[in-house]
Amino acid sequence: MLAHADLMIHLIDASVYVFRAWFSLPDSMTDADGNPVNAFYGYARFLGDFLERTRAPHVVVAFDESLTTSYRNEIYPEYKANRDSPPAELVRQFALCRALTRAFGITEYASPEYEADDIIGTLATAAHRDGTPVCIVTRDKDLAQLIREGDQYWDFAADKRMAYTDVETRFGVPAEAIADLLALTGDAVDNIPGVPGIGPKTAAALLQHFGTLDAIYERLSEVAQLPIRGAGKLGVRLEQHAEQARLSRQLTVIAEDVPIPATSQSMQRQPFDLTAVNALYDELGFGERLREQAARIAAL
Repeated sequence: MLAHADLMIHLIDASVYVFRAWFSLPDSMTDADGNPVNAFYGYARFLGDFLERTRAPHVVVAFDESLTTSYRNEIYPEYKANRDSPPAELVRQFALCRALTRAFGITEYASPEYEADDIIGTLATAAHRDGTPVCIVTRDKDLAQLIREGDQYWDFAADKRMAYTDVETRFGVPAEAIADLLALTGDAVDNIPGVPGIGPKTAAALLQHFGTLDAIYERLSEVAQLPIRGAGKLGVRLEQHAEQARLSRQLTVIAEDVPIPATSQSMQRQPFDLTAVNALYDELGFGERLREQAARIAAL
């Protein structure tokens, strides 16, 4: 059980910030052996800035472990097949980021079977079950499906937040329908097929009328009567690609049953290990800026 209903659990989607640093900081940032450390440095700055700014007592960080071994790959082998595997230099830095997270006293999870989204979904669901709000720190639109009353979606890098009602303003459907929206439109980034010819506006209009993907298919004959451009052919297209739409829905919905601890204790920050943090910074040859920030965090 989560102990205090008035506490907010911060759930961090780490890969967003690791990849952001990998692509935005020069790979000429290396350790003494010539290994790139740009992604680690950017992640360390993000995590330090986050803790200094929020002083959040309950934080969990979720990492992605594999592009090819998720249970979604068993459902649809082409899932994320359009993405290149991360190079060894980045895999090494992900391991360092996980070690740093632990040294910061923060619980971190990764799984070969489940994605970071699923880990966050499981923890968010556990928090909601006990009436505890969550703040999901990410810029991945998929995770908006988890937001409920009292929650926040926080794009930390852009410092933009969404509350539950903001999700519908932005996407045209409430948070509970985001997975259905993505099932209809598909997602080129994750190689999810969706229904050809249906874009976000049409998908939102369908879901505003019917509520869910299942309801659309239960009342397919009504589609032609909707005030949507091309409605006459839309029902035929949906019928032709019904199996694909339902497959896509299996891929877009975030799992809530990852076998990990989901208690207040597992989500509570532990003491900051300044010695371990500085040892990592020594190993990678980092200077005073991150060390000074680490000392400030340790003193909070």
